[in-house]
Amino acid sequence: MRRRIIGICICVYFGLCVAWSINPQKYKQKETYDTVKSRVHLLHVDSMFFDDRVSKTAQFLVGNVQFEHEGIYMYCDSALYYEASNSFDAYGNVKMVQGDTLTLDGEILYYNGMDQLARVRHNVVLRHVETTLYTDSLDYDRLYNLGYFFEGGRLVDQGNELSSDWGEYSPATRNAVFNYNVRLVSPGPPEEPKSTIISDTLYYNTKTAIAHVKGPSNIDNGDSHIYTELGYYYTQQELSYLLNRSILTNNGKRMVGDSVVWDGMTNEGKAFGNIEYSDVVNKNMFKGGYCYYNDDQGYMEAADSAVVIDYSQRDTLYAHADTFKVFTYHKDTDSLYRTIHGYHHVRAYRSDVQAVCDSLVYNSNDSCMTMYRDPILWQMGQQLVGEEIQAYMNDSTMDSVLVLRQAISVERMDSIHYNQVAGKEIRFYFKEGQMDMTRVIGNVMLNYYPTDEDSLMIGMNHLESTDLKLFMKEGKIDKIWAPASTGKLTPVPLIPPKELYLENFVWFDYVRPKDKDDIFNWRSKKAESQLKQSVQRRAPKQKLTDINKKQIKKE
Repeated sequence: MRRRIIGICICVYFGLCVAWSINPQKYKQKETYDTVKSRVHLLHVDSMFFDDRVSKTAQFLVGNVQFEHEGIYMYCDSALYYEASNSFDAYGNVKMVQGDTLTLDGEILYYNGMDQLARVRHNVVLRHVETTLYTDSLDYDRLYNLGYFFEGGRLVDQGNELSSDWGEYSPATRNAVFNYNVRLVSPGPPEEPKSTIISDTLYYNTKTAIAHVKGPSNIDNGDSHIYTELGYYYTQQELSYLLNRSILTNNGKRMVGDSVVWDGMTNEGKAFGNIEYSDVVNKNMFKGGYCYYNDDQGYMEAADSAVVIDYSQRDTLYAHADTFKVFTYHKDTDSLYRTIHGYHHVRAYRSDVQAVCDSLVYNSNDSCMTMYRDPILWQMGQQLVGEEIQAYMNDSTMDSVLVLRQAISVERMDSIHYNQVAGKEIRFYFKEGQMDMTRVIGNVMLNYYPTDEDSLMIGMNHLESTDLKLFMKEGKIDKIWAPASTGKLTPVPLIPPKELYLENFVWFDYVRPKDKDDIFNWRSKKAESQLKQSVQRRAPKQKLTDINKKQIKKE
């Protein structure tokens, strides 16, 4: 019996300990509940009554009703006040005021003080600082300081107007989120819009007026159009920062890159990473790692492994350089023309023409492409070399080529024998894509191998003169004209090895681009194949003091 009594006492003591450990926690929870969930206070009403037939828990409030709950004031014409559940339903001229920055108007308000959720319906207007949100149904969560609409809404801010099917707005951060059929117009009505954004998801900050789009989106700004799936648009500056291979089109130009920056005010665009710039009007395209474009000036620059692709002719031309630049002159006039500058390490390929040089300039005014510094031009089996080469185009074919200073033309017959002509200046004339006539001026030297009916070489015709004209027929020399000259014909077996090649003979077959992909592989000339450096003579001194000094020295 004594052991039973002791066991019962131990159980009772243990139960009391458990009770004491639980009761303070329950009291703490109740205290927290009462502190956080404060009561909704009825501040004023003209008349109040009960009607058990309508509701056994609601108080009927009529006339100038005013509530307060944790610093927010709510007004209406009439209301049903549920004191037990700490909530009310407000009707007519509903207004919520929070501080001096936020007001919320509507026709009906359902407010629950327990979860601090306000549901406003019909002709809802939320005003915060300079931002106004219009909708028909809005829920405002005071705990998270967030209002969201779900039946269509329109936000007006800093001259911008945004609309969507669903959205939310945070007064604390001033961030807005819009989903489904999003439309941003800047500036909004009644002004003429400068830019429009159509998107599926858009984030907007009313303080900075910056829009952040996600998903398929279209931005129209004047003559420019942008398609992006991820980007930022500064509405006040009309500035776009675009990612994920966004596409910019403007007046027939199209620019794509891993990232794109577009300034709508200055009509300037930049693209970075795997860029593609195409001009539909002029039928050319640029590729590279960087691109800059200014529509007002008609200027474009492509760099970082830049490639230009010209498809304006029947055959496509591919050219590579470290940098390409396009300049437009007399823009928006009938005298408009463009120049394309390429430098350095220029390599070009077309099925019928290939070229290598340090830099080049193409002028659309006279369809002339000028190559500078160690230029080489190949046309079928012929190689042209000089200090400067000017190639004139006629539609899709070559019209004429001018080679200046240390000019030499080489045509390969076999591994040993080459037709060669050299002079100070060589001009080639083409007819229907075929060479028709060649004229050589100054210090003319010619090594030419005539052939018989079986295309067998008869010998080598060596000629030296001051002027020379070669008339072609079916790709072969038909006639040779020269003034007083010296020359001889040597049978092939008797040609001395030292006379096989002219003094400045070179053959750069190892440098020639093989296809459109080979334009990226720069191959330098061998040291022994470089052209001789031109010596520019200085003009004599013409100052009187210099002449007098010379006379004094002579005396």
